[in-house]
Amino acid sequence: MFEGKTLLITGGTGSFGNAVLNGFLSSDIGEIRILSRDEKKQDDMRHQYQARFPEYSDKIKFYIGDVRDIQSVRNAMHDVNYIFHAAALKQVPSCEFFPVEAVKTNVLGTENVLTAAIDEGVKSVICLSTDKAAYPVNAMGTSKAMMEKVIVAKSRTVSQDRTKICCTRYGNVMCSRGSVIPLWLEQIKAGKPITITEPDMTRFVMSLEEAVDLVLFAFEKGNSGDILVQKAPACTIKVLAEAVVELFAPGHKIKIIGIRHGEKMYETLLTNEECANAVDLGKFYRVPCDKRDLNYDKFFIHGDTERNILTEFNSNNTKLLSVEQVKEKLFSLSYVKNELKAWEAK
Repeated sequence: MFEGKTLLITGGTGSFGNAVLNGFLSSDIGEIRILSRDEKKQDDMRHQYQARFPEYSDKIKFYIGDVRDIQSVRNAMHDVNYIFHAAALKQVPSCEFFPVEAVKTNVLGTENVLTAAIDEGVKSVICLSTDKAAYPVNAMGTSKAMMEKVIVAKSRTVSQDRTKICCTRYGNVMCSRGSVIPLWLEQIKAGKPITITEPDMTRFVMSLEEAVDLVLFAFEKGNSGDILVQKAPACTIKVLAEAVVELFAPGHKIKIIGIRHGEKMYETLLTNEECANAVDLGKFYRVPCDKRDLNYDKFFIHGDTERNILTEFNSNNTKLLSVEQVKEKLFSLSYVKNELKAWEAK
């Protein structure tokens, strides 16, 4: 479906953008555009891919811009066929201290991307959300929950034949920028104990490749207005920490620092309320858009007499991985393989 097409990735210098480039660059895709704010990251990325894929690197085009500025979004969107919208403020502490900044990027920025995409006749837009948007307790999750509402509402304003708009919601992506595993490795290298908040806290775990698979599934199978969820396994923070220690520094000390502001003991990918209409697709859940209009009168005479049998899907009731299973999953990641090689070379 991407043969000869142009793909735009907002926030494309991040972990997700790099994963897409690694998977797509040598394919028959026509052009991949990276829209982001940081010229240094773009320059680093340009040189990296020129060195690694000299025969394909001309497919990558870089655009300096900010999703908060709709004109800079429009500048990058001419002749674009598909969009991965990954630009976001994702760090829980920074969003907690600057919640309005999270709104500007995650909510209003998404509105800008979707408005420009519809105006330009982009075929499909897939937006990336997070498990923190389900039952949000912090500013980051709340802004992402509002982002999802914007996505679903916007999908109602345009025909799917013109622009399909979908949302993907997923859990923690292992070894992505700003995630806990790179932090722990830095602590080990510095000779410091690795820090965990609460040993029994559970989190979904998935690889960047699995995150890309969910987005591709949304492109191929999603309907406009859908929220698509991948059935990911989970583990406790203690198990994840023990797996990292056993791989890199057996016997290294683990220090418990206590739960932080804005954190939950477990995360949810599919809420009880969404279960009423969700569809089980095997490896994924689909939460279809509510297509009802603003005619409230009918709500007094029409309702749902039967409720779906699905129940909330969270990181406590999914498959919980053991230390050995987490080690196996970690060992499949290129980031971990490269770090282990560097470790052994010292």
